[in-house]
Amino acid sequence: MSEVAPVTQRQIWGWGLYDFANSPFATSILAVIFNRYFVEQLAGGEEGVVLDILGATVRVPGVTFFTYTLAAGMLVVAVLAPFLGAIADSSGSKKRFLAFFCYMGAGATAMLYFTNEGQYWRGAIFFLVAQVGFAAGNIFYNAFLPEISTPKNIGWISGFGFTLGYLGGAILLTLNLAMLSYPQWLGFTDPFSPQDTFLSVALWWAVFAVPTFLWLRERPTTIPLAPGKSHLRIGIERVARTFSNIRRYRELTKFLAAFLIYNDGIQTTVVIAAIFIDEVLGMSDSRIIGLFLVIQATAFVGALALGAASDRIGNKRVVVGTLVVWTGVAVWGYFLGATGNAEAEVWVMGIVVGLVLGGSQSASRAIQGTFTPEANSAEFFAFYGIAGRFSSVMGPVAYGSVYALFGPRPAILFLAVFFVVGLLILMTVDEQEGMRQAEIAVT
Repeated sequence: MSEVAPVTQRQIWGWGLYDFANSPFATSILAVIFNRYFVEQLAGGEEGVVLDILGATVRVPGVTFFTYTLAAGMLVVAVLAPFLGAIADSSGSKKRFLAFFCYMGAGATAMLYFTNEGQYWRGAIFFLVAQVGFAAGNIFYNAFLPEISTPKNIGWISGFGFTLGYLGGAILLTLNLAMLSYPQWLGFTDPFSPQDTFLSVALWWAVFAVPTFLWLRERPTTIPLAPGKSHLRIGIERVARTFSNIRRYRELTKFLAAFLIYNDGIQTTVVIAAIFIDEVLGMSDSRIIGLFLVIQATAFVGALALGAASDRIGNKRVVVGTLVVWTGVAVWGYFLGATGNAEAEVWVMGIVVGLVLGGSQSASRAIQGTFTPEANSAEFFAFYGIAGRFSSVMGPVAYGSVYALFGPRPAILFLAVFFVVGLLILMTVDEQEGMRQAEIAVT
């Protein structure tokens, strides 16, 4: 860690509050309200939309159109991530990049207010821009983690950020539940529209991100520009160097390969869970939102508990344990309702998912942090972001394609493949060797 100045609790809180600010996008937009609104209201539900693809007329189910739109946004981020990260490292501008993508994402989320029934292209464009802002911003947010932590507390601090995120997501999701189903709680007689909840997410994100930009300090890592050089050129050169030297970080490479695959399953499960439950069980909006509040509450506990466990037993062991549970969840989803009480099963499943959701994400980020040379934090976390974004491309595409061919249950079962393959690769990672390679890295 840089010795320029000690890290203060205020800086750690400033860092964590960004998760508090942007997590409602993950809950209300990606996971619970907008995703279902997009599928049912914008993209025609099971009837879907008619697209002209290479001169052929194709009818695409609403779920498939949504997952392909999600994948397109993640592909944009995956392509840009390594260059953005390297430029941010060389110019010492991680916070400025974070601010840009933060308010780009919040602004595009606000524009979702103007999407109405059948306007699937308008919704797709605004949603794509919003998710690019959300995902690209997280690259620079994550890149601050090695600067504000040590190998001894990185697991706890990573878990602390996720905990604040789950808290922020749960608070606004509760408010959105009241807006849609119980407006009397807020002093209104008529319910709000789904578009009103999208606007609330944008405002929450924009306002609660302010402490991050006021309190979080960036360590000076600016590289002086030689004649004829630019930060863009330096960024491209550093990306090329990182690719050419990737064998120096063998354990990091193996971890990123594992993360690329198992994160497919995690992110896709989170995004399609509400859609899947709606289709299979036909649960009401209020009950689905209530279920996700339970998931948020248990994820809050899971992020803290497993974050602390990561520092005691190792981050890899925590991720391995959560992947075993995730595999069971995918299989469980296929057989959901076999006992005759599907709704009760869903509530139990929600608690299980919540407990491992925070732990798997927090411990994965901590592994990346301990395997990352500090001077290359944004650049290497950009590769972590690439793995996450490419997994967010493959997972939705796979789910949407299997869904179009066979329906929701086989599609949810297919996600188990990502968990199993990722787990097998992760088992080959040597955590101690990965940390050693980061310490001796020549940057």
